[in-house]
Order: sequence, then structure tokens, then C-alpha cells
Amino acid sequence: MPAIAPGRIVFLNGTSSSGKSSIATELLTMLDPPHFHLSADAFNAMRSREKSLRLAPAELEVVLRRTRAGFHRAVAAMAAAGNNVVADYVLSEEWRLVDCLRVLAGYQVVFVGVRCADAELARRELARGDREAGQGAAQQRRVHAHGRYDVECDTTAASPRQCAELIAGYLASGAVPVAFEQLRSLLQAPDHSQGGC
Repeated sequence: MPAIAPGRIVFLNGTSSSGKSSIATELLTMLDPPHFHLSADAFNAMRSREKSLRLAPAELEVVLRRTRAGFHRAVAAMAAAGNNVVADYVLSEEWRLVDCLRVLAGYQVVFVGVRCADAELARRELARGDREAGQGAAQQRRVHAHGRYDVECDTTAASPRQCAELIAGYLASGAVPVAFEQLRSLLQAPDHSQGGC
């Protein structure tokens, strides 16, 4: 079997309700060759919600940590098989970013910051009805704490389509993404995927 060139990873990072999944949906219609949308929400939905609710908080935290670590590795596995990926995620804990930097080493990762104003996040949470009020605003500082992206968009006023066009334009420009490499050199740390952070 001939060697397979790894796929590209477009990594969307933003708070809950910031519009990442909507942007990813638009990107899939624009990008060639075809890309796969991998969402942490979809991975969480694979687990029995009823059984998860029965777990003690400490047990649930272990399950959630394993789910997140598995998501990171699934993104890498899809890219390793030659697939282009649009991943959407909430990097609300430092260990998640550190683990992604480790697991995705050697892949081309375009790191995209998806921003949204607190008031708009609150409006969306109320409209959705399936998110805790104030969740997005509470995540805001932690999610973007690292401060480095290859491209950023703001969904406060821009539509998912407009944000996707901005990202697609960056990809078409031939620019070499550097954010993940820069962060990797800054955030070398022990493996926290299975333990405390």
C-alpha cells in the first residue's frame, strides 16, 4: 500500500454557543477536497446521557476526561488516514490544549479562534434552551488564554458563512500555519490526559 499523506486539520476553538459548528457546516460546502466535521458535542452524544447522570461527580469527571482525550486522538487518526478534518472544540482547560499539541504534532493544524461577545452568547444560550445560562461567558477568558491563532473570526455580528469565507480565504492564500508550533514550544508539559491537571 502506498504511503498516505496526512490530512489537514482546521481546528476551531471557541466558547460554547460561539458558532463553531455552524461555521464548520459552512466550511464543508466550500473546501476541496472533502473535509470531515468532527465535533466534541457529537462524541459526548455517543455516550448514554442517562447513565452519565447517575455517576458521582468524580466518576463523571474521569469519563469526561477520557472522552475528551479520545476526541483528540480521533482527530489525529482521521488525519493520519489522509482525511482533511474540521474539528470544533472548547479548549477550556489547559490540559486539553497541551494534549492536543502533543497528539497533533506532525500534522498541519490551522488554529482558528472563534470569538463572540458575552451578551450575544447569553442571547444564544437563552434561545437554544439546552445550555446553562452564562456558560459561554464564563469560558471566554480560559478558552482564549493562550492568545495565538492563525486566523480569527467574530460571530457577534458576522454570519457563519462570512466566518467560513474568511477561513477559506486564509486556507487558499497558501499561508503556513504557525500557531500550534509556537504554542507547542511555549507549553511543553507532562501528559495530563489521564490524570489531574
